[in-house]
Parts: sequence; structure tokens; C-alpha cells
Amino acid sequence: MMPMSSEQKLIMLPGPTNVSPRVMQAMLRPIINHRGDAFRQLYGGLLGKARQLFQTKGEVLVLSCSGTGGVETAVFNLIRPGDTAIVPVFGEFSSRLAETVELAGGKAVQVKSEFGKVPPLSDLQDAMTKAGRFKALFLVHNETSTGVTAPYAREASRMARDHGAFAVIDAISSLGGYAIPVDEWGIDMCVTGSQKCIAAPPGLALLSVSSKVVDFLKTSPPKTRYFDIPRYLEYGANGETPFTPALPLYYAMDEALKEFIEEGWTKRVQRHDEMSKAIYDGVAKLGLRAVASPDVRSKTVIATYYPPGVDDSQFRKSMSQDKGIVVAGGFGPFKGKVFRIGCMGQINGGYVDRTLKAVGETLQKLQHA
Repeated sequence: MMPMSSEQKLIMLPGPTNVSPRVMQAMLRPIINHRGDAFRQLYGGLLGKARQLFQTKGEVLVLSCSGTGGVETAVFNLIRPGDTAIVPVFGEFSSRLAETVELAGGKAVQVKSEFGKVPPLSDLQDAMTKAGRFKALFLVHNETSTGVTAPYAREASRMARDHGAFAVIDAISSLGGYAIPVDEWGIDMCVTGSQKCIAAPPGLALLSVSSKVVDFLKTSPPKTRYFDIPRYLEYGANGETPFTPALPLYYAMDEALKEFIEEGWTKRVQRHDEMSKAIYDGVAKLGLRAVASPDVRSKTVIATYYPPGVDDSQFRKSMSQDKGIVVAGGFGPFKGKVFRIGCMGQINGGYVDRTLKAVGETLQKLQHA
């Protein structure tokens, strides 16, 4: 795991997260012609590694954009004006996904639950049945804003297929900490981001694309230029991207995926399991309450309520300046009420112990100030 220098802060955010020295070093490789053989070799290897990440034999894309750009790619390539989509909404990012469907001209049937919980799978089934004909299910697997994971991605994808619809999973803050085998689960598109469980720098989105989506797009091209999946596949067949790639980030992503493959899926998932349990146990011992109930709590983002009287900005400022550890605040209705700890990528026992010790000492200082 990545050693921390005395000057470098420990990044315990829900992304971006800590990046190993070898991944950072990869970005210093020479700039090359993105229409030349050297890039074709790099890109081909990167796509092969990405297929292992998604556990797919299908198409994959690497986009020079944030995870939000990857989600927008999925939506605007599938949704046409008047289309209906089913969108479970249980946090900030699932709310944004529903809004994106509407921006594309579709109708988002929102299956809502209280933030901090997940809509029951039966509610999704009811919404699908009432909708009759719908284009796609868009499911946020891990709601970064609340530290909640939808535990039924496989079942929900199957339900969508049974209705003749596409199954799309936003796994931006979970893939790599969770195994999401897209071929086995019948997922048509899965989106993730470079800066979270993959432990690469921010700036890239990865997207898996099923043959069903490819066939649909042959007869119904999307009305977007930069996020045009057929264009990426056309250029990708020749080992190129349609637009100038963020080349240093491609080098970094390739190196981060090498680290992932070297560790292996089993150890990677087990490590995230163990480290998240340690964080949840640790915050509980400090008398803190997690936002999510145990049956839906995320193992990559731990959202925890503050004790009464603790100021959010003072807590996070003290954690950063006094302890050298960066944690995140809350979103929307949770702003000022919770802090969030990322449990991603390079996460290890040393990081967890240091973070929990700092949280305890900082809370004690502020509560007795």
C-alpha cells in the first residue's frame, strides 16, 4: 500500500482518493501521438484490463471526463424524447440521474425512499409493472451522498430485462470495492470513475456496453457528439479515441488497473469488506451513529452523524490542519449533520487506525472547547 510522506495529507474522501507512487509516476511518461502505434498499444492494453474490471467480454469505453460525464453518456445514448425510465431515488446522485433523464427528453419514474434507506425491490417491480413499456432502469449502486448501497443490482437488472428494457448501473463509487460482473448479471451499461475504488487520479470515466446497446445504437444514433458511443466504438476498432484523450491519465489508469489485477478480485473485495467493518466498528465505539442501516450500508463510503454541538466546518478543518486527514461533509439535507469517510482503493489498516484515532481526538477537543 501507498506510504504517506510527512507533508502529504491522508485523503479519506469518497473520491478522489489516495493514489500510489507508481500510478502518479506513470503520468510522467512522454507525451505521444494519440494517432500513432504507441498509443494504440497503450489503449488496447487499457481496454483489456478494463474488461477484467467489469468482468465482461463486451465493449468498454474510456472517456476523458468525470463520472458524471459517464452517466450522461449512458443516459443520452439510450433515452429519446418521450421515453420512460425507472430511477430509484435515495440520495443526491440518484436525484441527479433522474434529472439527467429529464434533460434528455425522457420521463423519469422516480421510485423514492427516505435518504439513508433504499427503495424496496418490490417498489421497483410495482413501478415497472405500472409503467408497462419503459426504456431503461437507471440504478445508482452506491449512493455516495448517504453511504447507502442498493443490495439488489443483480435482481433489478434481471427485472428490467424481463420487461424488455435496458439495465444501467451507476457504480462510480463502488466498482473495484464491490465485484459487479456485468455479463453474469446481464447489465447493459455500467459506469465507474477513475478516482474512487480504482485508485487513479480523477478525470476518467469507464463504461461497459452490451451487444444489446450496440445493436440499438446502430438503428438509433444518439444526438450527442462528445458522448457518442458508436463513434468511440468505431475509432476504438482502430485503437484510437475520437477526440484527444487525457494521455497522462490514461497512463495512470493503465498502471492502477495493473495494481488491481496484481491484487486480484478476491483479495480486493475482501480488503474493502474488512476495512469498512473496522471503520463502522470504530465509529460505533466512539458513540457515533451511521446514516445507513446495517442491511444497506456501503462498504466504500461511511456516512456518520455528528454528536450534538459539533460544528461540521470546525471538525473537518481541524482534521485537515491538525491531523493531516481529509474527510468529507454532507450533501443536501445532511449538510452540516454528517461527515463521510471514503473506504476505497488503497485503503488499509494503517489508514483506518490513523483516521479513527484522529476522529476521536478531534471530537473530544471540539466537545470540550
